[in-house]
Parts: sequence; C-alpha cells; structure tokens
Amino acid sequence: MSTENNSTGSGASRREFLKSATAATAAVAATGIMKTPVYGQNQAPSANVTGANNRINVGFIGIGGQGFNAHVKNAKLFAGENNLGLAAVCDVSKYRTGFAKDHVAKDETVKGKDGSTSNVKGHSGVQAYADYRKLLERKDIDAIFCATVDHWHTKVSVAALQSGKHVYVEKPMTRYLSEAFELYDTVKSTKKILQVGSQGCSDMKWHEAARLIQAGKIGPIVMSQGSYMRNQPKGEWNYPIQTWCTPEDTDWNTWINPVAKKIPFNADHYFRWRKYYPYCAGLLGDLFPHKLHPYMLATGNPEFPTRVAAVGSKKFHTDRNTPNTPERDVPEIIQLIAEFPSGYVMHVTSSTVNEVGTQEMIRGHKATLTMAGNKVELTPGRPFTEEIDPYTSPAMPGESVPAHHKNWFDSIRANKQPNAGIDLATKVQTVISLAEMSERLSIMCSFDPKTRKITDGSGKEVKPLTYGSLPLS
Repeated sequence: MSTENNSTGSGASRREFLKSATAATAAVAATGIMKTPVYGQNQAPSANVTGANNRINVGFIGIGGQGFNAHVKNAKLFAGENNLGLAAVCDVSKYRTGFAKDHVAKDETVKGKDGSTSNVKGHSGVQAYADYRKLLERKDIDAIFCATVDHWHTKVSVAALQSGKHVYVEKPMTRYLSEAFELYDTVKSTKKILQVGSQGCSDMKWHEAARLIQAGKIGPIVMSQGSYMRNQPKGEWNYPIQTWCTPEDTDWNTWINPVAKKIPFNADHYFRWRKYYPYCAGLLGDLFPHKLHPYMLATGNPEFPTRVAAVGSKKFHTDRNTPNTPERDVPEIIQLIAEFPSGYVMHVTSSTVNEVGTQEMIRGHKATLTMAGNKVELTPGRPFTEEIDPYTSPAMPGESVPAHHKNWFDSIRANKQPNAGIDLATKVQTVISLAEMSERLSIMCSFDPKTRKITDGSGKEVKPLTYGSLPLS
C-alpha cells in the first residue's frame, strides 16, 4: 500500500522535541490544571507488550508520502526515547519498500533547527514485504502503522487487530461508514489499542479547552467554528509522478482491489488518489479530520451527530494548470454543519483555492473559547461577567506527530485509551461519512447511533455509501 507523494520532514531533532515537551509540561503543571497525560513521562508497563524491557516492535504498512515521512522517519528518530524496535516495512511498490528498508537499517546523523546534531542508530534485521498478511503473521511484531490509501485502512487494520497487534491508522480512519463500525467492533472485541493519525488530538490546548468546558466555565456549548484552508493554483494533491512507478514496480491489482470501479494501471491515480472518489472523500477525508477530532475532543464528551449537511463546489478547475492531469472528482471547497444531541452545532470549512481561515472558536452560553496561537483564551459573555472570570492558558507546543506517536506508545504500555482512540474516531468518521453522503446525494443526513441507520429529511432510510454505491466508488 502507499500514501500520497507529499514531503513532510521530521521538523525537529530529538533534543528539540524533548526540550519543548518539558517546557510545556512545566508551564501547564504550574497552573495545577493538567489532567491529561504528559508525553515525556513513562507509563506503567503493559503485559500486552512483548520483548525485552517492554520494547514495542513495530511494522509499517503503507510507506509512501506520510507513511514514510511522518511515520517511518519519526519512529526511527525517536526509537530510543520510545524504546522501539523497527522490524518490518510493507508496500505494493518495490521501490518504496527497498528505500524504506535501507533508511531504517542505516546509521545517520540528524541536524536540528538549532544546529545541534543527534546520532540515530539503524535497526538491523528489518524485513521488507509486498504482502501485508505476511508481516502480520510475525509474532514478534507488537504494533503496526497503517498509512495506506484510504480504501485499504479497514482491511489492514482489522487484520492487524485480529492478529493481536495494536494499530495506528492514518486519518480518515476508514473510507466508508460501515467500515468504521467494523473497525469499532473489532477494537472492542480484541481489546487492542487503536490510535487515529489526527495529531491535533495530542495538542494540549484542546485538552485544556475540554477541562474548561467540563468545569462549566463556558456554560452549555452552543456552537463552534473552524477551518483548514489551502490555496494551490496548480490543483491540490497534484504530486509529481515518479519515473519508478511502473506496472513492474507497483502491484496495481492489489492497490485497487477494494474499490468497485477498477481501471488499468494509472500512475496519476496512484500518486494523486486524493482527487478521486473511489479512493478518498477529498477534503472531507484529508483535511477535515484535523479539525473534527480536536473540536469533538474539546467538548469533553464527544457525541454522534444527529444531523449533518455539507455543500461543496469545484468550479475553479485548478487541475487545468497542471499539464497532463485529469480534473478531480472531489470539491475544491466544502462547508459542513453538524448538529449533536446536546444542541451543539459545529461548522467547519475547507478549501484548496483560498488559504484564509476562520478564527478557531468554541462558543458557550456563558463564555467563548478562542484558540489564539498555542493558548486558549476564555472571554465571558456580557451578561455573565460577574459570574465568569477571563482566563488565558499558558503557552503550549503546537501539534506534533512525534507527540501523537508517543501518546499511542504510552497508551499501549498502560493499556488505556489514546487521545484519538476508537470511541472518538468512530464519531468523527460518522460526521465525515454523513457529510460525503450529504454533498454527493444533495440531502440532509440524520443518524441514529442505536440502530446505525441514516435517514433523509423526510424520514426515509438511506443506505450508507460503500464500494459500488455510486459510479465513482
């Protein structure tokens, strides 16, 4: 499997990461309000982790794009602090498996932004696989990263859980809603730890917002607003097509297998798959999870939605500015509104044709929270200034993939739910999937979590989208 061909470096040396984490911990702890895990602290060992000294041996399934840059590289960089063994890599591309295997195995010197250097040891004995099932047969691997294309998330993650392994799966958790509940049920039955790769959930300002909300500091939540905006004149996700990607290198039949609309080998679809509905929900699958997970976490009591509506458009035709690339299936802009049983209404906007975002904000009946940089600011409503005091939190580090990884490893050892665990992630995926249905079918989607049924505005049941539901699936 493989992800998109984007490029994301580790961003910081081990020394920089530990320094910032320690400083943030001290700043927040001084207020006496830290009630969530601190990512530099050791957790109690877990019997679920095998190997000497509770080492966690990990494998990587899907090692293109984020699979390599965010996961393979960072796992190696922080292997010492996290006590990891990097055991195996797997992808449908021979080039990618060979490249990742060589990277994991070699010793290297990493230079941080402050000019400091860190020596990073390679991991001998790392194995490369073309078939993820062979990797999962290994009893010495405790956990896997699943960073495949979206339409392989469920197959890989369910099989990994059933083989006794913990799972870190990239966002969105699944391609379709039925898969989300399949994965949910599997996590509950296997009792393994699943983390979804929405690293904003390990940004402590959202936990501080949850603390304030649960303490009643803003009153009942009324609404929230957030956005994830980009502006790519040549079309978002039009990554360069590499010359090594050929039918001889890439197992195309495996890559495309779950989807209903099968086509012959297509390098454009392989690298730019986020543009096409059979593999991805576009902005709803790529960028919305980075907002939905933190905002729903911040309520302190995430709920399934009762109603979801979304509207998108693709009238700007930015793909025409990249030679020899087909136009996308998915919208270039989309807006989502979700209502929850408590009465809370959430509004999220995303775009690939304008980069100006909205102010990140959670409005309560008595006060409003704004996410000002790396702080949380509480401003009382005018009628409640005598009851509620203004408040500004200490500064906290921004979101970080290494911090999110560490939260998963700590959760495995402590046998506890991570920051983006299955309960939160299933509710988030419900919002995403209902929004895709709303936009593509031009309906308002209502949801009943007890029956897991979807109805339109007239009360008529609507079957959830899945492979084969529509021509582009």
